[in-house]
Amino acid sequence: MNRRHQMQPPAANNEAGQPDPNGWQPSAQRPNFATNSHHIARWNAELRSKSPLEITRWAISQADGRALVSTNFRPYEAVVLHLCSQVQPDIPVLWVDHGYNRSATYKHAEQLKRLLGLNLKAYLPKITPSHRDAVYGPIPGPEDEAALKQFSALMKLEPFQRGMRELAPKTWITALRKVQNPNRAELDIVSHDANFGTLKVSPVFNSTDADMEAYLAQHGLLNEWDYFDPAKADDKRECGLHAAWGAKAVASQLEIAGTGI
Repeated sequence: MNRRHQMQPPAANNEAGQPDPNGWQPSAQRPNFATNSHHIARWNAELRSKSPLEITRWAISQADGRALVSTNFRPYEAVVLHLCSQVQPDIPVLWVDHGYNRSATYKHAEQLKRLLGLNLKAYLPKITPSHRDAVYGPIPGPEDEAALKQFSALMKLEPFQRGMRELAPKTWITALRKVQNPNRAELDIVSHDANFGTLKVSPVFNSTDADMEAYLAQHGLLNEWDYFDPAKADDKRECGLHAAWGAKAVASQLEIAGTGI
């Protein structure tokens, strides 16, 4: 990750205080992220040459004090958490603790929380892992797509939706990277997330594993490889947070449970 010049947010007003004719508008009049694909395409074009730190600064500047970063403490998560904490030390860090993490992941989470002073907001499912296993059986494997979606909706997506609803971010910062799987390769640095109605920004989207390793080494950050996401079953599959089916899966589970789990 090469250090580049610091990016400043584009000017919002002209000298008369009117919206700038180049398309950028004052904060109160910014276009609706859901409908203005032109602005998102322009932001992506402008940010593509910027460093992850510059992108993080830009993302937080767009949030009017309501930025959020999500994490699952998988490998390399320390990079985006460090980036965000450098720009906004008290940024809320949304983490769904579904209860199935390995011991190493929980230890890693505690280490990073102390090291970076994370403002961690942990959300838990409405049902414990033991209760879920007793009712539905063991964690499903990749050969049972329907059961995996049900597991994800119950143990990961519902608490995540609850967290997003309560924390109500305008900008959601993620550690998505295009090298992670084919679905993510089709995304971009900035997008509108229809599931949560937020501007979604991925500062390390174009970073390679080598870039991430270099950042960890440069800043003396911890990494942890003993990680497994039971809602995915393998790294090439999506758990639903960044897919259209996620919101529908949660709604279906709530309907089955009679508005409660």
